[in-house]
Amino acid sequence: MAERLTKTAARNVFYGGSAFFFAIFVGLTAHSHYYIRTVSTNEATLTESVARGKHIWEKNACINCHTLDGEGAYFAPELSNVWIRWGGDKDPASAREALHAWMAAQPSGIEGRRQMPQFNLTDEEVNDLADFLEWVSKMNTQAWPPNQAG
Repeated sequence: MAERLTKTAARNVFYGGSAFFFAIFVGLTAHSHYYIRTVSTNEATLTESVARGKHIWEKNACINCHTLDGEGAYFAPELSNVWIRWGGDKDPASAREALHAWMAAQPSGIEGRRQMPQFNLTDEEVNDLADFLEWVSKMNTQAWPPNQAG
């Protein structure tokens, strides 16, 4: 056995290691996509109103202040469980009413507090956003967020 690593052996270790870890990366990426599509997200419950709600979420850049499942800015509360916090799992009509009232009352004008802008959403848009938030609340988030306060 040689006492030092030859150039050829070093090259083979580099290429072999690169190929091995690239294969691991591809496998983990495929597994993540499979998990998201089959376990985490319930694709069967996606409706047109949920898709429109997601579009409203994106169009108004809600993620610039809020987070969904830990993704986004930490300036404003986590919203992946807001539907449950507002009682939507027990009384969906009251949760929708609360969302309508909250969106209509913005900005709240509380001194010393940064304000959520008024987006002037129509009733249909707020209902679509509520459908989106309800759908998000039913995803398997593996106990995220760690507390219910958001």
